[in-house]
Amino acid sequence: MKIKSTQQAINTNQADQVIIGHFKGQKTNSWIEELGSEIKDQFIARIKNKDFTGQTGQAQNLYAAKGQVITVLGLGKADKLSATALYENTHKIIQAAAKSRSQTVAIYLALNEFDDIDPEQATKLVTLASAHAEYRYEDTKAYKKDNKHKLKELEVAVNDSQTAAFKQAKAMASGVSAARHLGNYPPNVCTPKYIASYATKIAEKNKKCEINVLNHKQMKKMGMGALLAVGQGSANKPKMVVLKYNGAAQDQAPIALVGKGITFDTGGISLKPGANMDEMKYDMCGAATVIGGFVAAVELGLPINLLTFVPAVENMPDGKAYRPGDVITSYSGKTIEVLNTDAEGRMILCDTLTYSQEFKPSVVLDFATLTGACVVALGHQASAVMTKTDGLYDDLKAAGLQSHDRVWELPLWDEYQKQIDTTFADMQNIGGFPAGTITAGCFLSRFTDGQKWAHVDIAGTAWNSKKDGATGRPVAMLTQYLINESQK
Repeated sequence: MKIKSTQQAINTNQADQVIIGHFKGQKTNSWIEELGSEIKDQFIARIKNKDFTGQTGQAQNLYAAKGQVITVLGLGKADKLSATALYENTHKIIQAAAKSRSQTVAIYLALNEFDDIDPEQATKLVTLASAHAEYRYEDTKAYKKDNKHKLKELEVAVNDSQTAAFKQAKAMASGVSAARHLGNYPPNVCTPKYIASYATKIAEKNKKCEINVLNHKQMKKMGMGALLAVGQGSANKPKMVVLKYNGAAQDQAPIALVGKGITFDTGGISLKPGANMDEMKYDMCGAATVIGGFVAAVELGLPINLLTFVPAVENMPDGKAYRPGDVITSYSGKTIEVLNTDAEGRMILCDTLTYSQEFKPSVVLDFATLTGACVVALGHQASAVMTKTDGLYDDLKAAGLQSHDRVWELPLWDEYQKQIDTTFADMQNIGGFPAGTITAGCFLSRFTDGQKWAHVDIAGTAWNSKKDGATGRPVAMLTQYLINESQK
């Protein structure tokens, strides 16, 4: 779907369907007036008969003479509408439009008239919700819906002050779409080799981008023992994908992004239960997030240098697979006692975090569907952030609020570190049942000494079971963070 902005008067728009926002308590509004007496009379009749009150989420169709559908969307009272309600209402109405025969939709929601949502945030919410609602997965279906009835174009009404926010949201939507594509692809297609190929195509589209892909032989020579241990039970060999974007002066330190890319996770020898194991294709959504953020940053042409690291690995229970009780030497030289082969994400991340610091980044952010414990702690509403760097959580939190892709901090106190101490190595790869998300963060922190770093656990936000599949979160938050950093 093509997304663009419009500043046209509503009565000149030729969209199949026009969606107008309406606050509760208003008898009419300026857009209804612009559409002429026929539409105005229909609307006043609906208000008079109490068929439509403007209650948040309520929708009422009006019909123009040429067959154009005018949908009035209730927004409730201007001083009561929350960012969540605006996003959800927009998502619902665009999803309905996408299921109808409308091919072009224009949406007018008075983005500068909400009491508690600033116009820039409102613009991003409406644009992102619209793009998310229109998305449908058909890539591996033999039967695809008739494109004649597919929503092809969306116009979002903005004023001059909202144009920059719209441009940012459009780029975020591109990144979210890329992340959802990768996350939803089946694991027999989305292998480490596929991710490397996908990233290569991204790099080839822009002269400011470069790519380097390390194979398992190169990584073995380098000594990436933890990463390779996870992949040694699979016929699909690991890849280390490094995407580089040169948007600033050569001497400007890059921002480094690291994304967990377990293309399928059986748990290895510590085999997962069979129920819902198919969802472990989503265990590469950390990789999808950083690739999506990269796509958005490049589309915006941000004046930053960016390095995106994707360790792409499959965790399988082969006769060569690593075992509980093994002691593995990581790329850093630190040794790890394996107590559970299903705690594999931190194994591939620790080597990648060590490798990323060789490029002297200003900051390193890693994203991973790392622990089921994160879902227990925060549900599906917020991604978890762990960091020891002053101010970094505040920056991520602010970006999350701006994009409505929110995060919440969990502590990395030294008291938790003892849970991963062991007699037989420098550390063990799990810390037991208590505080599982935090001890995973503690493990990664041992590979980031002296580095400005944050770990983001997205296990609860990256996908929504079989209902919607990959959500593309937290690409919007990451992109907003990169935008904010580029403006410092």
